[in-house]
Amino acid sequence: MIWKAPEIDRRPEPDHGAERALLTGWLDYHRDTLLHKCAGLTADQLRTASVEPSPLSLLGLVRHLTYVERAWFRQRFAGQDLPDLFDFTADPDAEFRVETADPEADVAALRAEIAAADAAAAGRDLDEEFTLHRRDGSSHRLSLRWVYLHMIEEYARHNGHADLIRERLDGVTGD
Repeated sequence: MIWKAPEIDRRPEPDHGAERALLTGWLDYHRDTLLHKCAGLTADQLRTASVEPSPLSLLGLVRHLTYVERAWFRQRFAGQDLPDLFDFTADPDAEFRVETADPEADVAALRAEIAAADAAAAGRDLDEEFTLHRRDGSSHRLSLRWVYLHMIEEYARHNGHADLIRERLDGVTGD
């Protein structure tokens, strides 16, 4: 039997509520949207690059957002000492190199990282800050609220890419 990305019941867009509920609701909506864009596709389809010479693929987006979830919520905000998921010293675009990647494992890794990211932020104040250290030696303070807003923006941008890639693969468009 050929593996296909599982279908997902997307949570609806939030339309009211307290700030925390809106932030988590919109992030969950966009997380679900990425997985929805992958649903029903085979491993080979998920690995298919968007357009030459870009290596961008739906699976690359899944792997990238897995890395981003870990980096922003767990490594940076919560200060967890975790290894990077990819060897960026050898290749700055490592997460997008999917030729031999296992899509089933990568989709499961995204789901697990989302759960771990949610756990890292649970019960923490949106105003709680951490110091972001940049490679150029600079640093500045950011809040958990900023992380939520950044992650919503990150997913929204990449979901636009995912929509175009999905349309190219099989003609499916829309949310």
